[in-house]
Amino acid sequence: MSKGSLRPAMASVVALSFLLAAAPVAAHESPVANPANWPTAHSPSTITDARTEQAITRLLRQLTVEQKVGQVIQGDISSIKPEDLARYPLGSILAGGNSGPYGDERADAAKWLKLVNEFRAASRKAGAGVPILFGVDAVHGHSNLPGATIFPHNVGLGAAHDAELIKRIGAATAAEVAGSGIEWTFAPTLAAPQDLRWGRAYEGYSSDPAVIASYSKAMVEGLQGPLLAGKPLTAEKVAASAKHFLADGGTEQGKDQGDAKLAEPELVRLHAQGYPPAIDAGALTVMASFSSWNGVKNHGNRSLLTDVLKNRMGFEGLVVGDWNGHGQVEGCTPTDCAASINAGLDLYMAPDSWKGLFDNTLRQVREGKIPMARLDDAVRRILRVKYKLGLTGPKLVERGDPAAVGAQAHLDVAREAVAKSLVLLKNEGSVLPIKPGAKVLVTGPGADSMAMQAGGWTITWQGTDTTGADFPKGRTIGRAIVEAVAKAGGTAEIAKAQGSVRPDVAIVVFGEQPYAEFQGDVPNLLFQSREGELELMKQLKAQGVPVVAVFLSGRPMFVGPEMNVADAFVAAWQPGSQGQGVADVLVARKDGKPPRDFTGTLPFDWPRDARSPIVEPLWRVGHGLSYAKPASVGRVNEDPRVEVGSLLSETTFIRAGKVIEPWRLGLDSVVTMRAVDVAAQEDARQFTWSGKGDIALDGPVVDMQRHLNGGFALRLDWRLDARGSGPVTVAFAGVKLDVGKSLGALGKAATLRIPLTCFAEHGAKLGAVGSPLRLSADKGFTVSVRSALIEGVGEAIPCPPAAN
Repeated sequence: MSKGSLRPAMASVVALSFLLAAAPVAAHESPVANPANWPTAHSPSTITDARTEQAITRLLRQLTVEQKVGQVIQGDISSIKPEDLARYPLGSILAGGNSGPYGDERADAAKWLKLVNEFRAASRKAGAGVPILFGVDAVHGHSNLPGATIFPHNVGLGAAHDAELIKRIGAATAAEVAGSGIEWTFAPTLAAPQDLRWGRAYEGYSSDPAVIASYSKAMVEGLQGPLLAGKPLTAEKVAASAKHFLADGGTEQGKDQGDAKLAEPELVRLHAQGYPPAIDAGALTVMASFSSWNGVKNHGNRSLLTDVLKNRMGFEGLVVGDWNGHGQVEGCTPTDCAASINAGLDLYMAPDSWKGLFDNTLRQVREGKIPMARLDDAVRRILRVKYKLGLTGPKLVERGDPAAVGAQAHLDVAREAVAKSLVLLKNEGSVLPIKPGAKVLVTGPGADSMAMQAGGWTITWQGTDTTGADFPKGRTIGRAIVEAVAKAGGTAEIAKAQGSVRPDVAIVVFGEQPYAEFQGDVPNLLFQSREGELELMKQLKAQGVPVVAVFLSGRPMFVGPEMNVADAFVAAWQPGSQGQGVADVLVARKDGKPPRDFTGTLPFDWPRDARSPIVEPLWRVGHGLSYAKPASVGRVNEDPRVEVGSLLSETTFIRAGKVIEPWRLGLDSVVTMRAVDVAAQEDARQFTWSGKGDIALDGPVVDMQRHLNGGFALRLDWRLDARGSGPVTVAFAGVKLDVGKSLGALGKAATLRIPLTCFAEHGAKLGAVGSPLRLSADKGFTVSVRSALIEGVGEAIPCPPAAN
C-alpha cells in the first residue's frame, strides 16, 4: 500500500470482520489469508518521508552484499562480541531474558550503556557506517535492570481498563530503556489469550479484542511519542514492537508455540484487532509469532507477513522474528532459512545461530534463492527504522541517562497501576479495608516475595531468583502493608503463622510461582497449594481470625476451596515492584478510609472449575466489586472437575530429591539409593554404584523440540561424594556425553548444565523424548542428586565430549 493512500475507517473494518466471522467457513481451511477480509490502518504513515527514502536509496547503493545480509540478522549478547562485527557486520543486537552485559544479569544502567556503545562503535566501523539496532525485552518496565520501575504484567493492566494509564506506563518505560542507551523494546504484546492454560497468558491484556485495540495505540504512543514526518524520535523514546503476529493466544490447548486451528474470519475477529491501531500510532516494528496458523508456521507464511501485514494493513516498518523462530519453518534450520525472508521476515532473530545463518544467507542471495529485490526491501525497512530512531541520518539522537531508571515519577505511576489493577471478588462482613489500629498478620509464601509479585521476565527470563534487594525503591506486598498499618495506628508483622497474640485479621498472600513462556503451560486451571496455604487459612479461621486472601497469578485460576474459606478475596495478578499499591486499597488511613477504592474488573473470565477453555465461568470479563458497590458472594463450587495431579512442568524431572510425575526412576541392581541431606533435610537422593550400571528416568514421550530455540540445557544439581573407578556419562534422549571432567569438587554441591543442542548434534530426537536422563557409572561412584530439569540459560556453555 502506497504511503498516504486512503484507508477505510477502523470501526467499519471491525464491523465487517464480525460479519465475516459469522460465515460458515471450515475451521481448518488452507492457511492462506485473503487480504480483503482483513482490517487496515487508516492514518497516513509517518514512519518515513520522501527525503529519508532518497537517503536510504543512496545508502543501499553503497552497501555490499555482505553488509546487506548482515543488516537482516540479529545476534544475542551472550554469543557475540563487538569485535565480531568486523567479520560479521550484523545489523542488530539483542539482550535476551537471561543475557546481561559482560555476563552480569544484575548489571546497572551505566554498564548496559557501556555495552551498547561498544557495539554501536564497532558497527559504525563495520557496516558502511550503519549502526546496530539494539533490542531488549522490556515487557513490564525495563525489567532486565535492578532498580528499574516494574509495572504490573499486562493481565493486571487489562484489569485497570485505563488506556490513558497505559500511555503513561509506555512513556515511563521508554525513558528508562532509553536511559540505559537502548532504543528498542519487544513490546507491547497484542495477543488475545483464549485458553488460559497458555504459559504466556499474563502477557495479554485481555481476552476481549476491544480492550487490546484500545491499549495497543496507547502503549505505542507512550513508547514512541508522536511520529512526525522527517523527524526522528526524541532521546527519551524507543521503538515499539507489536507482537506476536499472529494468534499466539489462540493455539490448541493453550500450547505455547502451538497451532491456531481457526477459520480466517475468527482469526481476524479475535486476534488481528490490536494491529491496525498500533500501525496507526506508528509502531516501528512487528514481531512474528512462533505459533502456526492451521499447520503453517507464521515465520514462513507469506500471506500473513506480506499480503496482510505489509500490503493490506500498510505496515512500513520492519518485521522481526522471534528467538530462532525461523528454524521451525518447514525445511529450515536456525542456520539455514531462505523461506522466512522470502515470506516477508525482515530481521532474523538468530541469538546463537547468527554466524551460520550469515554464511548460508549470503550464499542463498548469491545463488538467487533469496531475490536481491527482497533483500533490498528488508534492508530498506531496517534502515527506515534506524533513521526514525535517529541512529543514522542528518540528525543523530544520543540516548543514555541512567538517572532515569527508577525515577520517582515512574514509581508513582507504577503504584497507581497496581492499585487500579486489583479486582475484589469477595468481601464478606466488610473485613476490608483493614481498620485503623488493627493488629494484622501478613503471611503466606507471597507475603515477602518480590519474585512472586513480579513474575517472569524480571531480572532473568523466568524471574525465579528475583529478590527485594533487586528493587530497593520497591516494596513487597507484606512490607507495604506493615508500613500502612503502622501509619494508621495499628501493628502488623510478616510471619509464617500466628504468634502468641491473636490478630484482628490475617492477610494471606499466595499464588503461582514465577514462570515465562512455555515453562508456564499447564494442563488445566487448578491452583494447587504447594506450601500449605489452604491449610493455613483454615487454621486461622478455626481460631476465629478473619482471613483476607490476596491471590498472585498470571491468569484466573480455580480456587474454589480458598474462595470459600476466605472472608475477602483479591485478585492481585503480578503487580510488580510497587507493593504499596496493594496497601493503598486494602488498608484504611486513620480516618477509616483507604487512599483508593477498588476500580479493577476482570480482564478474563474467572473459572467455575479447573477445565479450560472456560465454557461456564463463575464471573465474566468486567466483573468486580468495590467498597462503594459491595455485594455478597455465596459458596462457590469446590469440585475442580479434572483429574488432580502434579502441575509441575513436564520438564522438571527431580525436585528436592523426589521424582516428579509422570516420570519414573529405574535403578540397575548394582545401584543403591537412600535419602540424604545436601542443603536441607532429606532434599537429595544418594546413589552408590557397586559395579557398572545405570540409573534412568523414563516416562511418556514428550515433544521437546521447541526447547532447541531458547538456549535450554539439562540441569543437574548434585554433590559428588566419591569418584569411582570408571567413566561417568549423562544421556538425554538416548545420546550419551562424557561428563567425567564436569562433576565438580568432591563433597561440594555443584550444578552441571548441558545445552540440549549438545545432544541434538549427536542425533538426539527432541521431538519424542521418553528418557530425559540416564546416568551411567562404575564401581565406587557415589553422587547425591537434588534436582534434574530443563532450564533456559543465557550464556554460551561448551559441550562435553561424546561418550565412547
